[in-house]
Amino acid sequence: MGFYQRDFMEGTRGTMAVDWEERIDFQRLRRERKARALERMREAGLGSMLLVDDPNVRYVTGLAMTGGSGADHYTLLTEDGDVVHWDTADHASNQRYNCPWLDDVRYAAPGLGNVPRASGRESARDWLAGKMADLVVEAAEEYGVKNEPMGIDVGNRSLIGKFEDRGVDVRPDECTQAMADARKIKTRDEIECLRMVAALCEAGFQRITETAKPGARESEVWGAATEELWGLGAMVQGGYVTSGPNTWPKHQANTTDRVMRPGDLVYADFYNVGFNGYRSCYYRTFSLGDPTAAQREAYRKARDDLYDVLERIEPGATTDEICRGFPDEDGEQMEWYGAEEFWEMTTNHWAHGLGLQLYEVPLIWRGLSPDHPIEIEEGMTMAVETMRPADRQGVRVEEMVVVRENGVEILSQWPVEEITTIDY
Repeated sequence: MGFYQRDFMEGTRGTMAVDWEERIDFQRLRRERKARALERMREAGLGSMLLVDDPNVRYVTGLAMTGGSGADHYTLLTEDGDVVHWDTADHASNQRYNCPWLDDVRYAAPGLGNVPRASGRESARDWLAGKMADLVVEAAEEYGVKNEPMGIDVGNRSLIGKFEDRGVDVRPDECTQAMADARKIKTRDEIECLRMVAALCEAGFQRITETAKPGARESEVWGAATEELWGLGAMVQGGYVTSGPNTWPKHQANTTDRVMRPGDLVYADFYNVGFNGYRSCYYRTFSLGDPTAAQREAYRKARDDLYDVLERIEPGATTDEICRGFPDEDGEQMEWYGAEEFWEMTTNHWAHGLGLQLYEVPLIWRGLSPDHPIEIEEGMTMAVETMRPADRQGVRVEEMVVVRENGVEILSQWPVEEITTIDY
């Protein structure tokens, strides 16, 4: 199908809000996301959904959930579009002042996660789960949905049991599917957020070209890149820089204190870098000095693999068809790994959805897609990644894309034709 070509003026705008140019419309972003969740909830036959998972809470409320909360904030969305949000005392008081689009913010009892775990007593955990259920049931009664099926996006049996004890028809599976369906197709403002985070990652790549050199530690180079990202307003919650023998097989997703040397390959994985909550996954490979012929050839193969997959992605295509563009057993180096099945090669060659989480619908992977295909739809956003070894090192490359009616649009723009050479 080819690739989507942007209009002449279409591209990344500034990171701030202004009155003289339309940029990301955050009110529209919140409004359209909530509408999608509400539509899917109604289609699932639910009268309400209790959202505990941070990205789902943010999707419906617009609140900047940052992860690791331990369920001290949660949200009830009703079939009439009403939203009740519970949060910790300091957060709730701030939200009442700063978030006028939320008109019912209450104090939370943390029924899951950090607080119950730290309590050290089963009686305390039981009480907290019961109190959380009481608060939600009370609100459901106020809004007239207590007797309707309630979705919940966590499968905690203890908490579900508390709701069932109070006469609530709890539907975790329906809720999980409804939210996945709502979030898989991105609005125009969500796409702009992902375009923006790709641009911020490119500023990080540029900083790598300025700091990576023989004698520099991986940690120093990664520190400089993340300084650039934070300075531009990104939230850096993942990623790494790795070099030389740490590049293949892929190091354990950690930046080390290894000292870089002449001839090293260096690759940067900017994953879970966020702009307004929307997450990146964006690889590029660099070379300290000219790469060898074998490394250039390995990179060419990795890039060709990547673009073979990209050319297969279009609305109506299915993931079992698309995944054939990824390498076969030889290209996966399965013999080297001692692997016999594609499912053993998790994360090496695949495409995964991007949004408020690093992994969303769809997933395109030889280890899963042939037997469990789904259909690609316009508006899906994803990261597509490949790798190859050469000279006891490795190259990796990845693009962030959005599925358009007339071809895939590539949101990432750092040069991809060749390894980026760093002269020193």
